[in-house]
Amino acid sequence: MAELKVKVSPDVKEEIDRHSDVEWSSVFEKAVRQELEERNKRQLLLFALDKVLGQSKSTEKDALELGEKVKEGMWKRYQAEGW
Repeated sequence: MAELKVKVSPDVKEEIDRHSDVEWSSVFEKAVRQELEERNKRQLLLFALDKVLGQSKSTEKDALELGEKVKEGMWKRYQAEGW
């Protein structure tokens, strides 16, 4: 198994030291795996969007107009809900 050094702030180190019963290498590995999984999901989504939108005939102006309509609709929705 590979070894990795992790730098943490002094206050986090104090908290870690208070919990010596925790297997911190497993906690860090789980957190890293979760981050990598999220990044891979985003990358796949961006690839799929690029493939779909790459064939689009919409212009930047069209996208901005659609964005404004969405914002306006969301604003009306939130107002109706009492926000």
